[in-house]
Amino acid sequence: MSVRPKKSSNRNQPSSNLSRRDFMKRTAALAAGAAAFPAIIPASAFGAAAPSKRIVMGCIGVGSQGTGNMRHFLRYPDVKIVAVCDVDAEHRKNAKKFVDEAYGNQDCAEYHDFRELLARDDLDGVSIAVPDHWHSIPAIAAANRGLDIYAEKPLSLTIREGRAMVEAVRKNETVWQTGSWQRSQSHFLRACELVRNGRIGEVHTVKVGLPTGSAIDPQPEMPIPAGFDYDMWLGPAPYSPYTEKRCHWNFRWILDYSGGQLTDWAAHHCDIANWGMGTEFTGPSSVDGNGEFPKDGLWNTAINYMLECKFPKGASPVAPDGFTMFVSNSFPMGARFEGSEGWIYVDRGEKLVTFPDMLKTSEIGPNETRLYKSEDHFQNFIDCVRSREKTVTPIDPAHHAITIAHLGNISMRLGHKVHWDPQHEEFVNDPTADRLLSRSMRGSWHI
Repeated sequence: MSVRPKKSSNRNQPSSNLSRRDFMKRTAALAAGAAAFPAIIPASAFGAAAPSKRIVMGCIGVGSQGTGNMRHFLRYPDVKIVAVCDVDAEHRKNAKKFVDEAYGNQDCAEYHDFRELLARDDLDGVSIAVPDHWHSIPAIAAANRGLDIYAEKPLSLTIREGRAMVEAVRKNETVWQTGSWQRSQSHFLRACELVRNGRIGEVHTVKVGLPTGSAIDPQPEMPIPAGFDYDMWLGPAPYSPYTEKRCHWNFRWILDYSGGQLTDWAAHHCDIANWGMGTEFTGPSSVDGNGEFPKDGLWNTAINYMLECKFPKGASPVAPDGFTMFVSNSFPMGARFEGSEGWIYVDRGEKLVTFPDMLKTSEIGPNETRLYKSEDHFQNFIDCVRSREKTVTPIDPAHHAITIAHLGNISMRLGHKVHWDPQHEEFVNDPTADRLLSRSMRGSWHI
């Protein structure tokens, strides 16, 4: 059984009864400030059969990351996966096999087209893990269907697509969790709380370290593998002949589909930088990007890059005079916050280094700033689907984190510093840069 009541065939027809989703919203609003976050509505509120109800989900994109996310969701007894979708038949069959083996039946449906999956009337939510050039279209469609969404980073291919996704999620009151799971790790949380509570004084510099890019020789055109709908994989992107190193994992290194290591990892570490600085809902006023791109070959995203991002006065509560965020593959991976009284460095593998060293054991007092605590990224999404609260990585911070990387790529491609208005999300007196805020879509695809 689904968490939500079955949807009417006429989605514009108002219901005569209060929906479960509306009931949860109203109950959560009444409980605001009085219950622990995230609040969980007692199952008894929905009748005796409620404990057996599960969150019914479909998975769109079940390649490497998508199957990984799907297998995570299969571990939770209050989630039921009923359908998988992928343009690669081998991915679909493998994903269906995992689901069917987990449930001991053959019930999982397979879809080649995400629109067919979204047309089901029994879904509560979807997991989306598709190439970056596909992120906006199924996400906006899912939000417009009233579904909750767990979606992979980076949020979008372009700034305008990201803004359209944000607006769709807001309009439909969708619960959204970005796959930037570092926020659900205790040492990232602690590093950001130390910064936000002034343990290193006024912050003047943040250094974000990301990986170095790669290049590859020109590749020959190859036959399209059986069972792989290459035209659908390209979707809104410009047509290019099939070659093995273009698709699946390698799409990340081609500008038609992604933004390279810069966008792939900024979604993680720029997000942590923003979390620590309290700049999750704003952006830099200028970005000066310098990069080295491959001279030829299939892959064309930046190999080496350095972005100098200026955040103005008032942008951050811990940087009253403004601060500079540097984003580069020349730094150690992770985020380093430098202030007037010390520094903090944090990265994966529970790396948390501070100067002075005593900062690591500094207690955050009851009246100090506490950030959202999540110990399990997938469980946090599940809890929020039920409570209707925001997740630890909602869509707005994901949009502002990846905007930094998009601005950097635009600056590097144009060869000059760009000045940015984060409130209106447009460049200042730079129509050439404004044209790079979006990209045309092939055929009939649109957002």
